[in-house]
Amino acid sequence: MRRTAPSTIARLLSVAFAVALVATAAAPAFAAAPQPSPAPAAHDAVDTTVAQTDRPDPDTDVIGWEDGYWHNETIDVDQTDADALNDSELEAYVARAMARVEYLRQAEFESTVPVEVMSREQYRERQAGSANDANRTEFNRWNDQVWEGLFIVGESTGSGDALSETTGSSVAGFYEPARDQITIITPDPDAPTVSNATLIHELVHALQDQRYDLTNETYRGATQDGDLAIDGVVEGEANYIEARYSQRCGAEWDCVETPSASSGGGGGGGGLNLGVLLTLLNPYSDGPVYVNEIVEEGGWDAFEERFENPPASSEQVIHRTDEEPVPIAFTDEATGEWSTFPRDNPQLGQNGSDTVGEASIYAMFWYQARTYGADTVNVQGLFSDQQYDLYNYDAAPSAGWANDRLFPYRTGTDDDADYGYVWVTEWDTEQDAQEFHDTYLRMLEAHDVRETDTGYHVVPSGPFADAFYVHLDGTRVTIVNGPTVEDVAQIRPSIAPDPTPTPTVTEIGTDDGTGDASDDSGVDAGAGDTAEATETSGAGFGVLVALAALAVAGLVARRRD
Repeated sequence: MRRTAPSTIARLLSVAFAVALVATAAAPAFAAAPQPSPAPAAHDAVDTTVAQTDRPDPDTDVIGWEDGYWHNETIDVDQTDADALNDSELEAYVARAMARVEYLRQAEFESTVPVEVMSREQYRERQAGSANDANRTEFNRWNDQVWEGLFIVGESTGSGDALSETTGSSVAGFYEPARDQITIITPDPDAPTVSNATLIHELVHALQDQRYDLTNETYRGATQDGDLAIDGVVEGEANYIEARYSQRCGAEWDCVETPSASSGGGGGGGGLNLGVLLTLLNPYSDGPVYVNEIVEEGGWDAFEERFENPPASSEQVIHRTDEEPVPIAFTDEATGEWSTFPRDNPQLGQNGSDTVGEASIYAMFWYQARTYGADTVNVQGLFSDQQYDLYNYDAAPSAGWANDRLFPYRTGTDDDADYGYVWVTEWDTEQDAQEFHDTYLRMLEAHDVRETDTGYHVVPSGPFADAFYVHLDGTRVTIVNGPTVEDVAQIRPSIAPDPTPTPTVTEIGTDDGTGDASDDSGVDAGAGDTAEATETSGAGFGVLVALAALAVAGLVARRRD
């Protein structure tokens, strides 16, 4: 799973994912996650069901009271009429929502959180204005190889397009730590409507920022998997509080009704890439379960300790383990004109490489099974019946992950460039490595792969048309990719056999398809390069901590109108 760009990630539309599954496959009609029990958790404060409109204000600011409103007050707010929310209604709505976040989280806001509104058109213009950047172009070329290596985005689409098409119409709001402000996307800024789920979710991010400072490097992943891991607590807490909030709506709390148009006119599921979507949804699915288990066992103090020291991998969130990724040493040995991307560009992962992690590998195998009929994982095994959980990212071919590094390679420049990659994966046991190796080869079979006399694999046509060499050595599986067998042999000559005799496949076509000594990071920079750890502020999904936490309307499991 790779970031949408060096700057942004969207909170994704899980209902669109479920609808897309139902509309295009024989999947169960899971339009939402299973509903959690309405009973308050043991760590929640004791509530009262008595209306509190006449309850006096406290002498000092207390948890559960903000700007004149108690968490269980009834407020006179109606956003279903023609005028939607006026200024006074929005102020009351936000103040009571802040009080409710405080009550559920048992933590105090330091200051009022400004909430502004923006039209869908304004948001798209803002996104388009940030896209014209040379570094972004370089990032996209590098990132294309990451997503292509995951067999989720093919050569005919490009990672930037796939990501923007999947998330571009789904953003309902976001919190910007740099501005300490929430922005809600609404159909008509002059008559705004605000989803309960969006407001609560983004207020949790505002509270996180006030308590921990989300612009801190602690909350910026250097790699794709690092982002997912950090988001496991950042987005996990927000979704967990949102779920706890939703349990009380209608039962213990009066909640403002949210018109269905409050999502700001988001688009349908036509442009969704289900592999991208499933990858990006991981922290929103497994994160709340992870947070709940920590809080149930050790209370909010235990969670705060974890938040200040976030998980290092999606594996830790999926399996609730503290197992650290094993180091991977790598030396660039490409011949000819092949080379890695610049290792001193902080936007290009960690020394020019990325770590995709267990969640992304599961998404790869699931997407290939779902879209191409590959014999990889059980597609129906995706759906979870656990409280607070949406989807299950645990499967045999991806479990047992110990680490991975994917190094994109290129030769030539601009439109005349060719691309490839070396993907080194480490596994806990030789059996785990064998499982991944065999499943990967079965995935290639779904693309009419042909094996040459010397052990290369060639996909002759389609969005993933390329040559591959898959090398199993103990607990390590190395995948080398390039346009031709000869290119693969040049990119990684130490493991690739001599490409002669001439392979049975002489031409690889394309079509539009559907879609050693090392430094502390485990990377040998090679002659002439620096092996020092580089700044990674531009890497990762970044928006939640460097720019914004984006919310999506229509999360049926989280809508509490």
